[in-house]
Amino acid sequence: LRPALALLLLGGCALGPAFQAPEVGVPAAYRAGAATGDPWPSADWWRGFASPELDGLIADARANSPDIQAAVARVRQADAQLRLAGSSLFPVIGLSASDQWSRSATSRRVGSQLVPTDRYAESRSYAFGPSISWEADLWGRLAAGREVAESVALASRFDERSVALSVVAAVAGTWFQALAQQDRVDVATRNLRDAEEVLRAVTARAQAGTASQLDVSQQAALVAGVRARIPGLRNQLEQQVNALGVLTGRTPAEVLVRPGTLSNLALPPVAPGLPSELLARRADVASAEAALRGANANIRAARAAFFPSVTLSGRAGFQNLALASLFGPTSLFASAIASAAQTIFDGGSRSAQLEARRGRYDELLANYRRAVIEAFTDVENALQAWRYTSEQETL
Repeated sequence: LRPALALLLLGGCALGPAFQAPEVGVPAAYRAGAATGDPWPSADWWRGFASPELDGLIADARANSPDIQAAVARVRQADAQLRLAGSSLFPVIGLSASDQWSRSATSRRVGSQLVPTDRYAESRSYAFGPSISWEADLWGRLAAGREVAESVALASRFDERSVALSVVAAVAGTWFQALAQQDRVDVATRNLRDAEEVLRAVTARAQAGTASQLDVSQQAALVAGVRARIPGLRNQLEQQVNALGVLTGRTPAEVLVRPGTLSNLALPPVAPGLPSELLARRADVASAEAALRGANANIRAARAAFFPSVTLSGRAGFQNLALASLFGPTSLFASAIASAAQTIFDGGSRSAQLEARRGRYDELLANYRRAVIEAFTDVENALQAWRYTSEQETL
């Protein structure tokens, strides 16, 4: 055991560099010209619109959305996998007890042959004691596996945040579309009422001889066209309401929404904050970085597979032929085993696995950079759209 114990001093020697987040270029300011240093919107940003009904819909979605519930369940699964991966770093301790009995026929030698007799030989033995087994993580393979599981658990939390944010944004966006659709229905209804009044006036003028029948027919066609558009607008409104039901985890029959008008909504100020703070707030960027961290740990685990694995195991306890004297001092026994295993030839399997994990790391690195670029692009597009809208309102 001395060579094995000496090797334990090398435990934790991970094969490969520790993970470092990739360097990305962070702009000093947004191109849209927003002032830097403004505070970010609060976590309950939707309350800035001052709509109690919107607040209630988002509360229902956060509590009952199937997408959010599935994301929370994935977090629980990742946490369980993390505990499972961490358990491999500790020894496995067991306790066993046995009662062995055997009976066999006896035989006697007659000349050069064995002749069975009518007698039987019986034996019985008892054993009781603990056992322990532990794989020495000399090259950091098990620790790397735990780091992979930790990265997955961290990424699942960021994914859950991203899903929750997406659901909340979808509820708010669908609610705004429902309000806009209700405004369209109201405008079409008023237009229909005005067109019908004009039709009555034109009809009266035709009866008085100051308007032609052609004028009456043209106005009647206009009334019919306006009336025909209203059912389609109401149908689109109902579809938006049904979409809110899906987002809030309810069936269409359970959704009781009465959209009002966009005119009554308050407009919260736009505050993008500093560009350097964006990467820390974007859940998708954080999830991509966590996945990259796990890929780096996977490379270290693949490198460790090229080196031998060392396992220590031992047993101790009591063993005796008689149960009454099982726990006597003469029944004590102990054993210890140190074993090492090394693959000599595998047809390039480990080399291929290492190369595959390096390729996966490069893929996730590209995904991370894409997520960073998309994060800044989303803010730029939103600020530009807001700026152009504000310019049109001032014209």
